Amino acid sequence: MAHINFIKVHGSQNDFFLIDETKNNLSHWQDADRAKLAVRICDRDEMLGGADGILFVSESSDNASIGRMRVFNADGSEASMCGNGLRTVARYLLEQHDLQQATVETMKATLHVSKAEEIGTGIPTYQVEISPVLFAPETLPLNWDEAQMIDEKVPAFDDDLRFSAVAVPNPHLITFVDQATLDSDKQTKLSTYLNGDNPYFTDGVNVSFVKELAEDTIYVRTFERGVGFTNACGTAMSASSLMKKLLHNDKLETPVHVYNNGGRVKVTASKDADGALHLQLIGNATFVYHGTLAVTDTTINLIEKSDTDEQAQYQAMVEEVKTFLQKKQVKLGVNL
Repeated sequence: MAHINFIKVHGSQNDFFLIDETKNNLSHWQDADRAKLAVRICDRDEMLGGADGILFVSESSDNASIGRMRVFNADGSEASMCGNGLRTVARYLLEQHDLQQATVETMKATLHVSKAEEIGTGIPTYQVEISPVLFAPETLPLNWDEAQMIDEKVPAFDDDLRFSAVAVPNPHLITFVDQATLDSDKQTKLSTYLNGDNPYFTDGVNVSFVKELAEDTIYVRTFERGVGFTNACGTAMSASSLMKKLLHNDKLETPVHVYNNGGRVKVTASKDADGALHLQLIGNATFVYHGTLAVTDTTINLIEKSDTDEQAQYQAMVEEVKTFLQKKQVKLGVNL
């Protein structure tokens, strides 16, 4: 029987089990082992209440970063990146090393992370880099004859909506909509289609419907590949903020305030000397509780649990978000 210590964490209520592979002596695990555990403990109907995935933390491959993050979704698939998850991993590793900033290795990029000014009273807040930003169809991958898909009508997706596609590096399909469209079943039908057998996104895609609330404020609802509708998706909020800036010719560095069913974040952007775009996602990194699992081939038992007081503080902000969205006439209804 193996004992696995973990932390239940969330960024914008996109929730995960964070597991330190080194401290738990799991560095020898194969990906099949990680996927199996994700499927077993992330089920919402199981004892732990489930999660959107597992964040596996390990040593970096080159020792240049303070650690490495791998993300396994609830269905056992691996995500190339998770902005909400990275904030919690950033907090975990920065606190472990007593640092204010550093870099963390992810599947496709080594990213800068740092402690940030609190987004709400008593809410641990971190800033993480979202990079690379890629528009070429083959990077998503997307079967599309043009060099990129930005603000395009695609009749196979919808007769009226306009779509943009970008990899950050997870693939995202984004459309800006009104409340009537948010209230419809269009997002569910389109997301189900594009994450099933389809000729466009052969590996599936995260689908976000975005409503503009003010010049610098948007609401984002995402159907996440491998998960379904989530309270929030960090890379989706980042990609949606970028598309707003590009479509409106906004200044890249100006923060976009992003509201979602799980709370709110801020996103800024920048362009380096080579012209490459980089995004910065700023939001909470909440530790809900620490726990220990007893795991066998057939059973999983929670043998220890220690709650923090952080969720109550975060929930107070969520209530403020709900009030704000009600005033903006945004009707919430998915994963609240």
